[in-house]
Amino acid sequence: MASVFLSNVNVDTTMPEFTTQKMVFLLGVLLYTCITAWTDLRRRKIYNKTTVPMWVAGWIYQAVFFQWDGIVNGLAGFGLGFGLFFVLWMIGSAGGGDVKLIGALGVWLGGPLTLKVILASLVFVVVGTFGLLIVGICRQGWKRTKASYVRPSASTSKSSAIAPPDNKSKRRVMAFAMPVALATWSVLLMFQNQW
Repeated sequence: MASVFLSNVNVDTTMPEFTTQKMVFLLGVLLYTCITAWTDLRRRKIYNKTTVPMWVAGWIYQAVFFQWDGIVNGLAGFGLGFGLFFVLWMIGSAGGGDVKLIGALGVWLGGPLTLKVILASLVFVVVGTFGLLIVGICRQGWKRTKASYVRPSASTSKSSAIAPPDNKSKRRVMAFAMPVALATWSVLLMFQNQW
């Protein structure tokens, strides 16, 4: 009976062909996402000395391997990633490093893959944040977990009329570069024919 079902299934067991373009792409994107995830997890910072060279290298990659079509695709990815996260940064929902991270990555990925990575990142952020909050509640209780991530209101500040500077990176439940890295790797695995 199983052979009847399996005879109608066409499974592509061929390995994707790894050209020079694909090797450069994978090496660049995987190295970049690993470095930025590591620095964001360890120091809650995404450094310009990582994002700027990657941004420049993305334009070179697009120009060398795809000429004008690549430049246009890189521009679409950059515009989508950087543009969307710049707006989020302006309203206080994203950090400046996140803007640079997705902007440089968008040049490499192009428009369609950048959109997929952004959407997948949101899924990883929601699931990861929920998981970290549950772990925090189990370890230290609801009140202490809440106090770790919620900014005190101005009315609770008794010492002075001026509130202390707010450190958003310490309030963030999780570093954003890790969900971007996981989303990027997932999208590249799922959509191998698009890169």
